[in-house]
Amino acid sequence: MKHFVQKLATLAITSALLAAAPLSQAHEYKLGQLEIGHPYARATVPGQPAAGAYLSIENKGSAPDRLVGVSSPVAKSGEIHTMAMEGNVMKMRELEGGLEVKPGQKIAMQPGNGYHIMLMGLSKPLQAGEKVPATLIFEKAGKVDVTFNVEDRNAAAAGKDDMKDMKGHMHH
Repeated sequence: MKHFVQKLATLAITSALLAAAPLSQAHEYKLGQLEIGHPYARATVPGQPAAGAYLSIENKGSAPDRLVGVSSPVAKSGEIHTMAMEGNVMKMRELEGGLEVKPGQKIAMQPGNGYHIMLMGLSKPLQAGEKVPATLIFEKAGKVDVTFNVEDRNAAAAGKDDMKDMKGHMHH
């Protein structure tokens, strides 16, 4: 009986780990020399017209490229934004001309720090656990379809602590 209970416990633990594995694995996309990592969006509340979305972009090539557009069927438009302190106020503004990614550079978008994507004019609230399709448009590499995993607002904020070594944009 003891042997059976041990096997059952091992099976339960293994099953739990396998079930959780897809949730913890980062999802990545490749477009030419660009690598896009872990696209996610923050859950919204009813009536909230826009959602922040985040990802990393690494340019492994020898020429710069530029993220110039984002589209998604859940939003009227997608914009690439930056945040910066102006006096004592954090200001968010659209990046005119898009976001340049230099050769060898990795840009990590994250809540409250630097660059992010705004999905504007949402057709419905984004709920944690949903998957939101989107298309990223690069000046040179072209288009790539990605899926933003919608994360709970609190989980997304907690994830920021896990990425404290990644600033708004890093150089490798």
